[in-house]
Amino acid sequence: MTLFDDEINPQANLLPFNGTVNYYGKIVDAQQANYYLEKLLNTINWQPDQAIIFGKQIITKRKVAWYGNVAFEYSYSNTTKRAQTWTPELLQLKTITEKTTGETYNSCLLNLYHNGSEGMAWHSDGEKDLKKNGAIASLSFGAERKFGFKHKQNKQTIFLTLQHGSLLVMKNETQTHWLHRLPPTTKISSPRVNLTFRTIAQ
Repeated sequence: MTLFDDEINPQANLLPFNGTVNYYGKIVDAQQANYYLEKLLNTINWQPDQAIIFGKQIITKRKVAWYGNVAFEYSYSNTTKRAQTWTPELLQLKTITEKTTGETYNSCLLNLYHNGSEGMAWHSDGEKDLKKNGAIASLSFGAERKFGFKHKQNKQTIFLTLQHGSLLVMKNETQTHWLHRLPPTTKISSPRVNLTFRTIAQ
């Protein structure tokens, strides 16, 4: 199933069962979105992502950065990151996201996809460091990309396009029952920056 722009309703649950996903569409105007994209590209301490798979270290073309209220440690793919101090722009976007969603977040994992050849395979964000069933707010800037969900049991899929300056929120049992991915594409040559605000359990 594919969702189209004219169907945007922030109150609607995109998932038919076993979780909650709300898509808010664009929460900042085009000028603001362009401003934040430039700031994020040039002020974030981007690093190649690393994973250890079957004992072998993999370094991705996609770059990442990890920020938080304190120097949280966050582990995934058998690697551990320590949170950096918020930048002014990240704090502004955190405030906007919290006001929009009614949720609070204490950290943010950022992803930089340089072009459409870079994506993410099917996965769920179920790391033990995260608040169980907590909200994860995904804020997108730059190239519009297709984003998908797949149920872990019946394999039902749902896809939508994440717009420049848009917000998607995953919460409740979504990570337990659904996978999500950013499929690669040869049609896109410009970058996308994705901010995933989340809560580390303390």
